[in-house]
Amino acid sequence: MKKALLAAVASLVLPAAVQAQSMFTPGPSNPGFYVGIEGGGNWLLNSSNYNMDIGYAAGGVMGYDFVGPRLELEGVFRSNNGRGTANFGNVFSNVSGRIEQLSVMANLLYDFMPGATITPYVGAGAGIAFADASINGCSLCSTQFAYQGIVGLGWNVDQNIRVNLDGRYYGTTSPGTYQNNNITAMLSLTYKFGQPAMTAAPAPAAAAIAPPSFMVFFDWDRSNLSDQALNTVKQAASSYKTKGNARITATGHTDTSGAEAYNMALSLRRANTVKDALVREGVPATAISVVGRGEAGLLVQTADGVREPQNRRVEIVIQ
Repeated sequence: MKKALLAAVASLVLPAAVQAQSMFTPGPSNPGFYVGIEGGGNWLLNSSNYNMDIGYAAGGVMGYDFVGPRLELEGVFRSNNGRGTANFGNVFSNVSGRIEQLSVMANLLYDFMPGATITPYVGAGAGIAFADASINGCSLCSTQFAYQGIVGLGWNVDQNIRVNLDGRYYGTTSPGTYQNNNITAMLSLTYKFGQPAMTAAPAPAAAAIAPPSFMVFFDWDRSNLSDQALNTVKQAASSYKTKGNARITATGHTDTSGAEAYNMALSLRRANTVKDALVREGVPATAISVVGRGEAGLLVQTADGVREPQNRRVEIVIQ
């Protein structure tokens, strides 16, 4: 009874742990150029002269990802409305207005887990800014040295598209009647060019191998079953039923693209997916064992990092 309870707990906890591991485990990533757009809120910190409202920031970026370090060129426009005191010939008056600034920055950033689904990063930048001299002064007429520090999280949607959310402190030398200190929350979307093409190979048809053994195949980085794979699972279930008292072993495999730890977890997810499908076809869950072998036991021998469709499989053996 105790062993059965422990097995049930493990079956619930392991898939969640595997999913969390895949989110933070580095996978395949490639260097390349990227471009992006960004926008967010800007807080121009209040000074003794001005009381500023929350404003906005918007801009664009282009850079190069070295897989870990990133180097980029960024242009951002910031705008904040506010109120303050202005000096008109030694006569001080309350005024309302806007402070705008345009910066061009060179940023150096570092991704701590490049290639993972979620990666934290830090960065710093320096450049030039054109800012209003005062709340009611000339537009972008003050040229300043600009600097910033950045802390954020990146979401790698796939190998090309990435979403970043970061907070940054941005400041310049004093442009005039106020201290230019800003806190910016920025959301950005980037697209990376130059990803390697997938291995050109026809998708293998799901077919039986030396009955009573069967084989089903999977798309890259996926554990869901295609219609062909489901038909093969039905054949395996029928073969089990004709044998009467038998055991089934579902062994999951991956190709060599990606990190070994991630592939081991992916192969186990694939094997569990096949087990669930067999149970739906009437095979007792107690008659099925699942094994994850990751990159071990390649059907087609390849070098590391190769996306080979015939290696992404689960072998169903009935004994």
